Amino acid sequence: MDLRIFTEPQQGASYDTLLTVARATEDLGFDAFFRSDHYLSMGSADGLPGPTDAWITLAGLARETRRIRLGTLMTAGTFRLPGVLAIQVAQVDQMSGGRVELGLGAGWFEEEHKAYGIPFPKEKFARLEEQLAIVTGLWGTETGKTFDYDGRYYQLKDSPALPKPAQRKVPVLIGGHGATRTPRLAAQYADEFNIPFASIEDTERQFGRVRAAAEDAGRSPGDLVYSNALVVCVGRDDAEVARRAAAIGREADELKANGLAGSPAEVVDKLGRYAAAGSSRVYLQILDLDDLDHLELISSQVQSQLN
Repeated sequence: MDLRIFTEPQQGASYDTLLTVARATEDLGFDAFFRSDHYLSMGSADGLPGPTDAWITLAGLARETRRIRLGTLMTAGTFRLPGVLAIQVAQVDQMSGGRVELGLGAGWFEEEHKAYGIPFPKEKFARLEEQLAIVTGLWGTETGKTFDYDGRYYQLKDSPALPKPAQRKVPVLIGGHGATRTPRLAAQYADEFNIPFASIEDTERQFGRVRAAAEDAGRSPGDLVYSNALVVCVGRDDAEVARRAAAIGREADELKANGLAGSPAEVVDKLGRYAAAGSSRVYLQILDLDDLDHLELISSQVQSQLN
């Protein structure tokens, strides 16, 4: 099972903090560094020193890392025009030497749109579908030819469809809990399907829906990677688990029920149960970005057992 580090910088993190965590991610042997795409903190967090932009962050990290994959869970479709997003992601992929992945979602947090003057349309899912068609269509257009798109929300005419990513195909991630439209969209466009913060039972059920949608679309269900995103809180003993839980404003028992928490052995066991449900990759949501010892413990005593 691949373990990836997933951060939530809107809760309070500078670029330098994110760079430190990304370098630790690389040095400790994790597969990838991902971040959320939000401009406003949630809950009781003060969000200081203020928001960082996902794709500007990843552009910087692309030049300061060498091995790890880089991406978003998820880029908000409401934040960017699809043609501009295709250019941004392709450029960062070039800057990284072909290590970028694009998680793209509809956008959902209305308060951050109000706070920064970003339109928050009602038809977010329908727009997302057009955005996916445009971004993948631009990348897939042969160099020297042009791309046209005439949709309800977006129209492109005679686009040169440049630049191209360094990779032949940038992996596209789609995720969520929706029972019908989300699996259909994943079957059409995704290289990976991710379900965030879900139980083992809900994970298995949603993966089944995506597999069925892939078959209906004439695609092999095995073509997709199936993954989870889960909060993680590991300690060598109960006291260390409780201390780490308190640092992120959570209770250890609640985290054990709804995330990956406990001793390394407990976390390895639960990861095994997610693997049995069909997951081959887990994004570990790290909420205390100053606790690098946490990453080292996960690397040495959890990841090592999975490998």
